[in-house]
Amino acid sequence: MAFAGHSSDDDTLHEECGVFGIWNVPDAAVVTALALHSLQHRGQEATGIVSFDKGRFHSHRALGLVGDAFSEPRTMAGLPGANAIGHNRYATTGETVLRNVQPLYADFEFGGFAVAHNGNLTNAHVLHKQLVRRGCLFQSTTDSEVFVHLIAISLYSTVEDRLIDALKQVVGAYSLVALSNHALIGVRDPLGVRPLILGRIPGHENGGWVLASETCALDIVEADFVRDVDPGEIVVIDDAGVRSIKPFKPARERFCVFEYIYFARPDSVMEGLPVYNARKRIGAELARESPIEADVIVPVPDSGVPAAMGYAVASKIPFELGIIRNHYVGRTFIEPTDHIRNLGVKLKHSANRPVLEGKRVILVDDSIVRGTTSRKIVEMVRAAGAKEVHMRISSPPTTHSCFYGIDTPEQEKLLAHSHSVQEMADLIGVDSLAFISIDGLYRALGKSERDAAAPHYCDACFTGDYPIELPDQEVVAERQLSLLAVAK
Repeated sequence: MAFAGHSSDDDTLHEECGVFGIWNVPDAAVVTALALHSLQHRGQEATGIVSFDKGRFHSHRALGLVGDAFSEPRTMAGLPGANAIGHNRYATTGETVLRNVQPLYADFEFGGFAVAHNGNLTNAHVLHKQLVRRGCLFQSTTDSEVFVHLIAISLYSTVEDRLIDALKQVVGAYSLVALSNHALIGVRDPLGVRPLILGRIPGHENGGWVLASETCALDIVEADFVRDVDPGEIVVIDDAGVRSIKPFKPARERFCVFEYIYFARPDSVMEGLPVYNARKRIGAELARESPIEADVIVPVPDSGVPAAMGYAVASKIPFELGIIRNHYVGRTFIEPTDHIRNLGVKLKHSANRPVLEGKRVILVDDSIVRGTTSRKIVEMVRAAGAKEVHMRISSPPTTHSCFYGIDTPEQEKLLAHSHSVQEMADLIGVDSLAFISIDGLYRALGKSERDAAAPHYCDACFTGDYPIELPDQEVVAERQLSLLAVAK
């Protein structure tokens, strides 16, 4: 499946997706919409909810933000029932059109089945070709639909066995929430790359169970955290309670390290570690590794704030908001001419001149992707009168693309893939540039260092060490070699 295309001036790593499910709670769709609002940071392109009531499924899916999609009372009235699942989408495969918006729904011989998927299948293209040959008719271009067809053609009788059959054929990183006539189901990939947690809203007999991508979704619905869903675990929730199925052989966990650096909301807890604390510790480690004399520490808002706070404490340099973010900017509302693109960063960020003028400034940010945004921010800080501008990055250099559910540019478009740190510093116009080391990142997260033979996290975007096979990429590489051979 083709990766979703983005404009050449798109200079950020985009979130994966957010999923949520709830069992046996009145007005389940309303609760789901509230939870999806808390998970909005994980996907802003589209959103959807499927509910179940009195033997019938009800669905509403829309492009745009949660608040826009579910603001009308009649919309929520059309989603009755005590059981529901929801999804926020940022496309990693498939274009952004309504037919790709999740949750996906299908009628099977055993009843209805809705599924919402966070992550990416790395053999989706291979499976798609096989399924089309068998006569499957795809209604979307998202890799998530592969699950639906694999369940449809399975020869097993129960929903659970059909799902297990499908999961054993897919390769990739994923968290799923699914809803059948009789159960809410949560699934996490065997390496636990993508997050999924189990919680419960107190006071609901035979129910109140929730599944979510992050713990921040629990607070708004007044649910208590129960536990992380284990890697490779299937959690089945029905009126009898919660059952656990583990159909995969145990494997070494490889949780996505970028959740701590950028993707998760700061008030979430990931794998037992508060994200806010992790980011401050990363900033402190960065200060120890790459100190420099300066007058002020300035975060690139908002994602650079906790790391900058940690850097400031460790370096004993004052922390100041030298860049102010405009929180009311959505999509660019002016025709995107070249001149407007150059001014675009000012729609989102403004320099706080009294903090910056005449100062030696250390800018702290979470990552450098293409480098275009970093260069514009540095230019803005210099224009505000900064005497020196240094940049410190709370992740190692991003040198490789992600194939596990994070939308990244192609490898050759990543600045760090083809440039040294000094070359990057020259291109973005800073007096000095430093990234946290991979070992420093691991130390900040409570590990002694990165064990190359058995790393604790998925850090492929920094190391090129992909823990899950990439069958689709192998097919693409073979096709390119064939085309080159023909050209010769």
